[in-house]
Amino acid sequence: MTADTAALIDDLEDWGPRNGADSGTPMMSGRVLHEAGGVEVGIWRCTPGGWSITDRQDTESVLILAGCARITDASGDSSEITAGSALVLPKGWSGRWDILDTVVKHYVIVR
Repeated sequence: MTADTAALIDDLEDWGPRNGADSGTPMMSGRVLHEAGGVEVGIWRCTPGGWSITDRQDTESVLILAGCARITDASGDSSEITAGSALVLPKGWSGRWDILDTVVKHYVIVR
């Protein structure tokens, strides 16, 4: 299956506010492109704001398509991610997302 990325981003579903946000009012939208066998693939967009994650329940692979965020792990090490950045957040990961400029990401979650 192929899809035009710009068309996908323009046609995201409203997923509402990010639960657990402690800064800003991050609003999410997205589209699940595939889901089977404990794997979910999709596009996600989020406006500025921040939240903590404790003991992540799944593994997520991320490719940032647009925007800028700061990811801080439990030890306090942080890095800014922008378009073209890729990362993996493994099961059990704890840390923080701070969206600095609306982020669009392609994600794969393995449960």
